Amino acid sequence: MAARSNALIWLLLSFVLLVLDQTSKAWAVHALQDGSQAVIPGLLNWTLAYNPGAAFSFLAGSAGWQRWLFVALAVGISGFLLRWLWRIPRQDWRTALPLALIIGGAVGNAIDRLHGSVVVDFIHVHYRDWNYPIFNVADCGITVGAVLLLLFGLRTKPAA
Repeated sequence: MAARSNALIWLLLSFVLLVLDQTSKAWAVHALQDGSQAVIPGLLNWTLAYNPGAAFSFLAGSAGWQRWLFVALAVGISGFLLRWLWRIPRQDWRTALPLALIIGGAVGNAIDRLHGSVVVDFIHVHYRDWNYPIFNVADCGITVGAVLLLLFGLRTKPAA
């Protein structure tokens, strides 16, 4: 009987995203201590920020317990998605790609929380008086993965 070909190979993408995330955060902590750097004036800056909360600084003002909540959520969700990857065929890229992106991003932010109690953010998109919350590469992976999972999930499969 042949070994089952599952989608765990897609964890390589999670690893690449994790390396890019951690490398970019290390760069940001080193290079942005003196303030913001314009990348595209009036639209995109590199701006160092430390976020003890979650998306949009949710629970950032709490007493510190949120660190462990968000680490536990990252571990639990990543474990669930890992099992999902294990159960699907390697060729099912429409499921595997988004799951791998979400896992890589969740682990990247969890490493920050375990290491320093905060997530390092540095990508600042803005226009005139409008400012989007500062984010990082891990956040991009989570967001793109979630959007792709929804988009691919909305596609109906033809009846057999």
